[in-house]
Amino acid sequence: MAALQSGLTPAVLKKYKFVFLGDIAVGKTSIINQFMYGTFDQTHQATIGIDFLSKTMYLDDRTIRLQLWDTAGQERFRSLIPNYIRDCSVAIIVFDISQRSSFNSLEKWVQDVRNERGGDVVIMVAGNKIDLVEKRTVSPEDCEAKARELNVQYMEVSAKTGANIKQLFKALAQELPLAQETSLANPPESSTGRVKLSEQPQPQQKTKEGKCC
Repeated sequence: MAALQSGLTPAVLKKYKFVFLGDIAVGKTSIINQFMYGTFDQTHQATIGIDFLSKTMYLDDRTIRLQLWDTAGQERFRSLIPNYIRDCSVAIIVFDISQRSSFNSLEKWVQDVRNERGGDVVIMVAGNKIDLVEKRTVSPEDCEAKARELNVQYMEVSAKTGANIKQLFKALAQELPLAQETSLANPPESSTGRVKLSEQPQPQQKTKEGKCC
């Protein structure tokens, strides 16, 4: 408020759209919740439609706003998800290291992203649930080889323990392309919302904002 009263230019943040993709029950929502709140819900239900959250991230040289879009993994929503990929800066494709079928789906998810964004997007594959060591069905070597084959970044994480979650977002922040700037005279405190998938997805959500160090 003081800046406005003194005639100073309001703070300007760059905003980046992160879209989380992947099969059902791979842990997309849990990764977001661990990053946003540092929590893990063992009883979390499958996402229906699209969940939207935003967070301010403080880096060494700048402050940015992340818009996190959590998509449903059910097959019935697949035809609608490209609408949400179309203007994203980053696509995080999540699979479950204990479910080989979700690993086998990576190629089609990567193709979906490239069909919409071409090379103008950062793609990160996240192998989730590394805490399930004894149930692992996809080896680290297989994961790294697939990432090289698809020409994408790769990181292993655990939404349950928080392992590598902050590192995941930090690594992505360092790779972010230029994005649209938004002027925030008085940025709100936190942001959550839910958007139902439709043939013409024009989300209308309440906007609040969370902050992260």
